[in-house]
Amino acid sequence: MSGRVGDLNPRQKEILIEFRERIQDILPHLPEQDDHYLLRWLRARNFSIQKSEAMIRKHLEFRRQMKTDTIVEDFKPPEVIEKYVSGGMCGYDREGSPIWYDVIGPLDPKGLLLSATKQDFLKTKIRHTEMLRRECKQQSQKLGKYIESITLIYDCEGLGLKHMWKPAIETYGEVLTMFEDNYPEGLKRLYLIKAPALFPMAYNLIKHFLCEETRQKILILGSNWKDVLRKNIDPEQLPAVYGGSLTDPDGDPRCRTKINYGGTVPKSYYIQNSVNVEYDNTVTISRGSVFQLEYEVITSSTLLRWQFASDGADIGFGVYKQTTKGKSQKETEMQQVLPVQRYNAHLVPEDSCLTCAEPGVYVLCFDNSYSILQSKKVSYNVELVPPADLQKLSPPSRSQGNLFPKSRLTL
Repeated sequence: MSGRVGDLNPRQKEILIEFRERIQDILPHLPEQDDHYLLRWLRARNFSIQKSEAMIRKHLEFRRQMKTDTIVEDFKPPEVIEKYVSGGMCGYDREGSPIWYDVIGPLDPKGLLLSATKQDFLKTKIRHTEMLRRECKQQSQKLGKYIESITLIYDCEGLGLKHMWKPAIETYGEVLTMFEDNYPEGLKRLYLIKAPALFPMAYNLIKHFLCEETRQKILILGSNWKDVLRKNIDPEQLPAVYGGSLTDPDGDPRCRTKINYGGTVPKSYYIQNSVNVEYDNTVTISRGSVFQLEYEVITSSTLLRWQFASDGADIGFGVYKQTTKGKSQKETEMQQVLPVQRYNAHLVPEDSCLTCAEPGVYVLCFDNSYSILQSKKVSYNVELVPPADLQKLSPPSRSQGNLFPKSRLTL
């Protein structure tokens, strides 16, 4: 049995009913509530109710933190990402699934990661995924059948050593992990075309981010790749450059109005070349250690703002709120406000903020626990801006000296 609607064995039907009952408290907050959607989470965890429930609850927190319900409308990627991240949606396969193209060759990963934060890149990919999810829903309504997944075409022509730059591989790994953890069964199949001799090396660097089910959906096509694509995609839905007959209104066979082909990022976009931040504080965080800063917020809606840069390698960063007054706590004992992520702050300085919804002690956490060999030098500024001062808020430059509290190193 496939584990899909209309193809369930008696035990799978029972599990589906129990799963729905167990998540009644969060069901209204999910983007979809039908059996098709819930079965995706069950299939992703081999119909283990406990594992599926943990996965979908974690996903709901992901949606809240990333504001996925409105990310398509509210998040505008930086100009450099819009111009130079290659790819796009163009057409539908013969079953009605949207097709997304990733064009690898022209992509300039180093230029992009020197010009925008990794978090902006990840948010852009989440935005793309949410756009495709909505497209699947529209196709379902249009065609009168359930469309839950996309077809992906990877054009690997031009794949080279520049694409195997370590920070680029790490960032791509995070994108794949995000997709696997939060959009199960979202990929129908992946056609990989024009793979060069270097491809096996590149694939070995990223395949551990993919579950076995996803790996089985990857089809590496040979010289007959155009025939294979035409077999699964109507030529009228396939760009002419990929063997179909679809063109832009002006006759462009690459369909550039729908697919971005990227290119080399001009150095004028490089942030390190244009931003000169003066930091008030510097700390060296030992390998395997966590450095914490505590800030007491007196008034709700206070803005907590930070800037930081690391020296030589990335650094983890997150924000927590203490749950016990007057007592230092470990991260696992506190309320998570901003989940810890690894920031490429050695390439692009981080500059961000959050609005504190309620008073309390907020803890900024610089996390180097994942590094078993390397200490990290981090320079930072932090400031609290009371609600009354938000109207006259200016771009952050230097933090107010009296705002820096005691810090501690947690081993």
